[in-house]
Amino acid sequence: MFTKTAKYYDRIYSFKDYPAEVEKLLTFIPERLRSKSSRLLDVACGTGTHLNYLREHFTCAGLDLSAEFVNITRERFPDLEFYEADMIDFDLGRQYEIVVSLFSSIGYVKTIENLNKAIACMARHLAPGGILIVEPWFTPDTWIFGKVHSLQIDEPDLKIARVGTSLSRGRLSYFDLHYLIGTPEGTEHFVERHELGLFDRAEMEAAFTAAGLSVTYDSKGLNERGLYLGAKK
Repeated sequence: MFTKTAKYYDRIYSFKDYPAEVEKLLTFIPERLRSKSSRLLDVACGTGTHLNYLREHFTCAGLDLSAEFVNITRERFPDLEFYEADMIDFDLGRQYEIVVSLFSSIGYVKTIENLNKAIACMARHLAPGGILIVEPWFTPDTWIFGKVHSLQIDEPDLKIARVGTSLSRGRLSYFDLHYLIGTPEGTEHFVERHELGLFDRAEMEAAFTAAGLSVTYDSKGLNERGLYLGAKK
């Protein structure tokens, strides 16, 4: 995933209001954080756009499985640390007061087993008194099967058309995103498959509890998808 689209990612998701999301995020942190330090790790950070605003308030670092994203973030923020690693199993050898995983990236772990591993791994990187904030993917009862999506980018030297249909197989949601991308160098078509696990609230909360965190849930979250907040004693 993202091998071909990483360089277009910020254009494709230009509709996303990152400053507003960070402002909302900042309302959750102060009342829960029990530490005076302010080191933050963004897990599955993508191109680092959330970090662009979070770095104004915290000492930040990022992690992503995609080498393309990590290369982009390192070039974009040469003063920050970025790691290429899987959220299911990583060891940075340090802890942070705040660990976040946003934009429903947790869905990419696909299974309950991997969900538990990912939450436990992030919890291990929390300093005492720290907080883990995870923005979930859809639940089994909110995923809409058969919904058709389209997106268009129309710039002088870049044309993008993306079409996909929301499908599911058991507890796995998936969609094949068909891209047609035109640049001055030519036009290409390719398909990018995304598969994300559908976890309900009980399963999400159980993962936090198993990792030794007390967990609360905010139904609105940053953009109506909800937000899980785990605290480390």
